[in-house]
Amino acid sequence: MSSSKHLKSFNDLEQWLNERRVTEVECLVPDLTGVARGKILPREKFTEDRGMRLPQAIVAMSVTGEQPKSGPYYDVIEPTDRDMQLRPDPTTARIVPWASDPTAQVIHDCFDHSGKLIPYAPRSVLRHVCGLYEAMGLEPVVAPELEFYLTARNTDPNTLLHPPIGRSGRAETSRQAYSIDAVNEFDPLFEEIYDCCEKMELNVDTLIHEVGAGQMEINFFHSHPLALADEVFLFKRTVREAALRHDMYATFMAKPIAGEPGSAMHIHQSIVDKATGRNLFSNEDGSPSEAFYHYIGGLQRYIPAAMALVAPYVNSYRRLARHTAAPINIEWGHDNRTVGIRSPIAPPQARRVENRVIGADANPYVAMAMTLACGYLGLVNKIKPKPEMRGDAYLSPYALPRSLGEALDWLRREPDLHHVLGEEFITIYTEIKELEFEEFMKVISPWEREHLLLHV
Repeated sequence: MSSSKHLKSFNDLEQWLNERRVTEVECLVPDLTGVARGKILPREKFTEDRGMRLPQAIVAMSVTGEQPKSGPYYDVIEPTDRDMQLRPDPTTARIVPWASDPTAQVIHDCFDHSGKLIPYAPRSVLRHVCGLYEAMGLEPVVAPELEFYLTARNTDPNTLLHPPIGRSGRAETSRQAYSIDAVNEFDPLFEEIYDCCEKMELNVDTLIHEVGAGQMEINFFHSHPLALADEVFLFKRTVREAALRHDMYATFMAKPIAGEPGSAMHIHQSIVDKATGRNLFSNEDGSPSEAFYHYIGGLQRYIPAAMALVAPYVNSYRRLARHTAAPINIEWGHDNRTVGIRSPIAPPQARRVENRVIGADANPYVAMAMTLACGYLGLVNKIKPKPEMRGDAYLSPYALPRSLGEALDWLRREPDLHHVLGEEFITIYTEIKELEFEEFMKVISPWEREHLLLHV
């Protein structure tokens, strides 16, 4: 049977569905939070419609499903709530491994009635940024590392999360970084995850146990940013489903458990010259190129202003603390895990930059668009980086926003990012995140009741 990655047309997709005797199709579109929105169609209806319609606001809602009541949001999205046209991308077709009947899932792109991509849809934003590189004869290559926690089922949001029970009958109570036995505690779950990934042709590589109790990390093989963003989107959905089937939760919250490290989505990135196939980050003699330094310079210059895009929730900023395996600034260094921008040990042809700032809670399309946009601005404007950090970057001052409200202010004041990512996207994104921030500020936490109620 043919792989969906090589499908080029709707007719190719039809043949692929026929080979697998698919009876239902999940038509998916990732929204701002990375949630899968869309419709489930009978196969005949999917073939007849060759796409579907959804309201414009479906890809532009808060994590609680809300939209602003007024304001700049409606300068972009028409207040009449018009439809957008969704068209399937044949290369994203995958079988749904856990469905009882043969079911496919296909990611769609969003278009307006004139046939233009909806500029604030996350997949559109990443397509646009990749197009900027293509116009320069370049192609970005990325490889994400995605961390997540397994927890015991928790149906009460007022109850603290705890590690799940493994096959030994006990839950983890200590740090088990890189422990093989700790991973083997959950063999049945991970066997199902790998089986699902194989059936879905996901590009997954290594599974390791991370530092936190019940914290895991999956690495992806390097590939084109849009293809890998699709795979991370599908992988998150798969892991959550598999965990539920094994009576536990999988969470990609940046900081789900107090006292444990947060979860990141580190993105390794390099740039290839399409004409020569050469890694732009290395000179012919194997030394680091000017482009390598300019790319780092762009990350250092623009990441602080772009933080709201990759630390998208109030919880995200709890992860970014000293000595917690998460950066507090945008220093850079070779093989230095205390910095925000790391260059791993690698041969010249594999020289790359690792962005360690991004949280696991970030939308993968937005995260990849953000880091590539910052690097692009560095290349175009030939921005020189700061001197390499050779010591402990945690001894340096904070250089990132400390809260979502502050991060949104920084993002609104950076016109270069608006230009590269699109004014419409920035408007929709900041308006939605402002709404989420306002909703959170209405909640009174246990800490406030414990320490302020009788003492202030």
